[in-house]
Amino acid sequence: MLSVNELNEDQNNPLDILEFIVGQNEWPYERLGNEEIVAAITGEWCDFHLRYLWLPEKNILQCAGQLDIRVTDKHRFKILEVITLINERLDMGHFSVWSDDDTVMYRNSIIPPSNATDIAGACDFATKTIMAEIDRYFPVFQFVIWGGKSPQDAIEATMLDTVGNA
Repeated sequence: MLSVNELNEDQNNPLDILEFIVGQNEWPYERLGNEEIVAAITGEWCDFHLRYLWLPEKNILQCAGQLDIRVTDKHRFKILEVITLINERLDMGHFSVWSDDDTVMYRNSIIPPSNATDIAGACDFATKTIMAEIDRYFPVFQFVIWGGKSPQDAIEATMLDTVGNA
């Protein structure tokens, strides 16, 4: 199999490298031309879709994890409140409700480095960040929507830091 070091150093489209990374992880995916890749991922708590969108005219790679959580009118205010509380804790990226289909997303954008090896590292880091943040915060959304907890209580219940060993 092709290694990252064998990729063309003059690579212009980071999706070529992302396609390699997604394939190496054996995630089912679809490449939609030269602008988008969508991959199906199984996280710790849920399945979700990774979406990578390449905007060459801006030299920006948008990366997103789209959760299978539909925000109904009944829960909209609490979800928006909990998203605000979560976003205050994030170092990179943000959660939002995608207006096209009312799903929860974690989004981040990067400006890809100029060579293939550095692009691979940046894309790998962006992917791991998406997966980690979704795994970390998915239970918060569950507690608000299905557990009926307030946004603050949901965060406090899921953000416990365990100390010591049992």
